[in-house]
Amino acid sequence: MNPLVELQKLGQSIWYDNIRRGLLVSGELKKLIDDGEICGVTSNPSIFEKAIAGSSDYDDALHALVDAGKRAPVILDALAIEDIRTTADLLRPVYDRSNGGDGYASIEVSPLLANDTATTVSEARRIWKEIDRPNLMVKIPATPAGVPAITQAIADGLNINVTLIFSLRRYEEVADAYLTGLEKRAAAGKPIDRIASVASFFVSRVDSLIDPRLEALVREEGPTAGKAASVLGKAAIANAKLAYAKFEEIFNSPRSAALKAKGARVQRPLWASTSTKNPAYPDVFYVEALIGPDTVDTVPPATINAYRDHGKPRPTLREGLDAAHAQLKTLAELGINMDAVTQKLEDDGVAAFSKSFESLIAVIEAKREKLLAGHVEGASASLPKGWQARIVKRLKKLDGENFAARLWAKDPTLWTDDKTHHAEIRERLGWLTVPEMMESRANELVDFADEARHAGFTHAALLGMGGSSLCPEVLRESFGVAHGYLDLAILDSTDPAQVRAVEARSDPARTLYIVASKSGSTTEPNMFFAY
Repeated sequence: MNPLVELQKLGQSIWYDNIRRGLLVSGELKKLIDDGEICGVTSNPSIFEKAIAGSSDYDDALHALVDAGKRAPVILDALAIEDIRTTADLLRPVYDRSNGGDGYASIEVSPLLANDTATTVSEARRIWKEIDRPNLMVKIPATPAGVPAITQAIADGLNINVTLIFSLRRYEEVADAYLTGLEKRAAAGKPIDRIASVASFFVSRVDSLIDPRLEALVREEGPTAGKAASVLGKAAIANAKLAYAKFEEIFNSPRSAALKAKGARVQRPLWASTSTKNPAYPDVFYVEALIGPDTVDTVPPATINAYRDHGKPRPTLREGLDAAHAQLKTLAELGINMDAVTQKLEDDGVAAFSKSFESLIAVIEAKREKLLAGHVEGASASLPKGWQARIVKRLKKLDGENFAARLWAKDPTLWTDDKTHHAEIRERLGWLTVPEMMESRANELVDFADEARHAGFTHAALLGMGGSSLCPEVLRESFGVAHGYLDLAILDSTDPAQVRAVEARSDPARTLYIVASKSGSTTEPNMFFAY
């Protein structure tokens, strides 16, 4: 039983919160779709920033656009549109099979337009026309200026993914905007039966903002410490469950029924930001708590992998509504104003996406300028006589074997047809996707580093051999030491002089010793540990 597939039987669709050209050309995304694990894809400026700035996947396309005289904003637009169009095509069988219920690819209007209603509408129309796919969703933020843009876009017949919803009040405004858009379109005599929309309600970020305040009250050990401890990690799920209750109320109303009679669909709640940010909580904490009919959960790669491995699907969304009300009441009694919290999250979300967008434009512009100047990054080299032809021949052979795509798909037959080795080969190709897996754990790593320095550690010594020590050594040599953080040394030799040198380098009482061993049974790290 695949837990990701089982979720769909409970009425919840899983959409993949990730996009990168490598996923498209390698067949990795297609496999997720074909296996029935995902039935939609979402993107945002931060995802595209990591995809384009953090990989070489787009270099050839970027080069062609630069040669065509395109500027950075146009280049970004072209790259993103091509990815979303390709993704929509991969999802089209899901869209057809579900009669438009699923199979959507989402792309966001520029976050720089979050406070401009008219331009947001104009940009949404342009994107819709450019991509020209019935299973496209255009993302519009639920800002005060975005809400009327949602109404107009729905009235125009566009599929809309409303993003950055944090508060119950804003959710109600978004649902009203959707229904109003449908009513306007129906009044104009236009069909409303093929229009789809989701309302993206953000989850874990609520706890990320509230929990530190609660933890401070617990540490003070005052009269409210127990009350604060009782609602740690509860605010985000309570907020989302009450939003779902509001969804059921709105879309079972006479107003909604009148539109359903004309073929209208409900605007499904979409749970966004459901990866776990706090390492104290289980990695599928938010996914497990928010399972119910007529919902979508957009999930990043690490959470997809975690849920596939140990998810336990069961309907949970309608459970604990009284407790959710009580928990938000407790937060108010502790002086935590949910309206203020959710407004800050909305403001921060718009700012973060805008920053990612501007950073991405700057990266593309820098690459464009280097290409125009004929600059090639990296060292140049020449091959010995006779080698060039041999290398070209081998590259053509690999290309003919579809080597790159098969490598990304972790195809063990690239090395052997002996099936007894296939499982091990796939496991050893885990390095291909480890950046995506670790991306959602970045906050944990930062928190751990902060915890170590706040505890008084000034140095770190990594004790390992081979891969366990080589990667940290490369990172240390490449990036140095951040100001105020631990200075890292590597010990990967049992030579007594080397051991003594690392020992003498810093005060052992203020040194964090990291014993690194993949198997746990490697002799040298165990000797370091014993010493």
